[in-house]
Amino acid sequence: MAGDFSGCTARKKNRAQSIEYNPVKTDGSGENSKQPTNPLTTRSGLRVYKIVILGDGGVGKSAVTLQFVSHSFLDYHDPTIEDSYQQQAVIDGEAALLDILDTAGQVEFTAMRDQYMRCGEGFIICYSVTDRHSFQEASEYRKLIARVRLTEDIPLVLVANKLDLQSQRKVTTEEGKTLAKQFGCPFYETSAALRHYIDEAH
Repeated sequence: MAGDFSGCTARKKNRAQSIEYNPVKTDGSGENSKQPTNPLTTRSGLRVYKIVILGDGGVGKSAVTLQFVSHSFLDYHDPTIEDSYQQQAVIDGEAALLDILDTAGQVEFTAMRDQYMRCGEGFIICYSVTDRHSFQEASEYRKLIARVRLTEDIPLVLVANKLDLQSQRKVTTEEGKTLAKQFGCPFYETSAALRHYIDEAH
C-alpha cells in the first residue's frame, strides 16, 4: 500500500516518495484494526506518524514544511491543494518516519478533510503573526479537529509563523501563548524564511 496518507486524501500534489507500510496488529484479533491511531511501520521497521498541518492560506504552512524536510525556502505563495512529505525523525528516542500532510487553507468542513483528520495522529495549527484573522481562525481549526475526532484529547502544536516580519506584526507573543494554554498544547513562534525554530515546532 502506498504511503503519504494513502486512502485518506483523494486529491493532492504529491512530492513524497512512495514507501511500503506494514500495519501493526494491536487488537489481538488477527485482523488489522481500522482505527487511525493504530501504528504503522515501514518495511524497514520505522514507526510512521501521520501529521496534519492546518491553517489559513498564506500563513506559510508549505514554507514551514519545506524548511523542515528540505531546508529550502520559496519566497512566493503557491496555493496548496494538498501536498504530502516524508521526513525521518527521532521520536521518544526511536527513529521514525513523519508522514506530513500540508493542507489547503480552508476551515470549511469537507468530506476530504474529515478523512485526513481521522487518519492524522498529530496536528500542527499555523497562523501568521502578521494576520490577525489567521490567528482567530486557529480556534476554528481546533474546534474542527475536535468535532471530527469526537474528543478534546488531541496531540497538537500551535505555530505562529513569519516571526521575521516584526514591523508587520498584528498578533503578540502573549496572545499566542494564551491561546496555546487554552488548547493545552505547546506553542512556537517560527520564521520559515530564516528557519528559526522550525525543527522545534515539528
